[in-house]
Amino acid sequence: MRAKTILTVLFLVSLAVASVVILHTLPTQVDANTNLAKDEILVATVPLAEGTFVRALDVTWAPIARAAEPGEIVRPSEAARRTKPEIDEETRASLYGAAVRPGHAVAAGEPIRRGSIVRPGDREFLQVVLAPGARAIAIPVVIGEASTGLLFPGDQVDVLLTQNFKADNAPITRRSVSETVVENLRVLTLDAPDPKSAARTANGNLGRTVTLEVTPEQAEKINVAAELGKLSLTLRRGPNDVTNSIAASGQRTPVKPTWAGDVSPALGGATPGKEIAVRQPVVEIIHGSRKSETVKTE
Repeated sequence: MRAKTILTVLFLVSLAVASVVILHTLPTQVDANTNLAKDEILVATVPLAEGTFVRALDVTWAPIARAAEPGEIVRPSEAARRTKPEIDEETRASLYGAAVRPGHAVAAGEPIRRGSIVRPGDREFLQVVLAPGARAIAIPVVIGEASTGLLFPGDQVDVLLTQNFKADNAPITRRSVSETVVENLRVLTLDAPDPKSAARTANGNLGRTVTLEVTPEQAEKINVAAELGKLSLTLRRGPNDVTNSIAASGQRTPVKPTWAGDVSPALGGATPGKEIAVRQPVVEIIHGSRKSETVKTE
């Protein structure tokens, strides 16, 4: 009877010790699993075909219940985000404007790996994004004058030419003109502003270069236009946007240029040196019944 009691007591003591050990170990395991679940990686929100430009709305952070694999883009830790709040968006923005490599299409919800994309400036970037037979041309523009703050890689734009004629014999209504020279071009890259170019710009704005995808004929037109005057870019809705300058058949119709007089009719009365002829009133004076005299009044 005594041996049975001793065994019962030992069993109860062992059970208590085991319970204490388990209770101490459990929070550690829970904490480890919780920390693992907090890790997040960048994934695609929509399918990304090869050659597709990555935009802000195409990526998002997604939690994972495993360790991040090599090449995956991991979200900065919560401590790092508290110290530097902008680091979160900077990490995402490092993908904006990059293109998906051939053979590395990404499905919606899949991780975006660094080896699956090519960034502007990489040697093979233009080879990946250029369509067969297309060319790339760089256009220097000025921030604020070409709305470059609205543009992102993959956008569609038109190229506008603005000219100023200094000939004194030209009417003032015909000394400035703007016209669309090339339509529906795809933006490939936007270079960062060059602080050294600020002194060379008319208004002190920082210059930058926009690279466009063109045909050989379009490249020739843009080069000639750059010699004639100032180039500007206007943003289109997309590659399928049909404007009045393109007929339903897909054929481009001539674009009517816009002259200074079309924009400001008031210029018609502001031509220097132009005098307006004023008709002087005439008074006829009759002397008696036969003699008359015509007099101009001031």
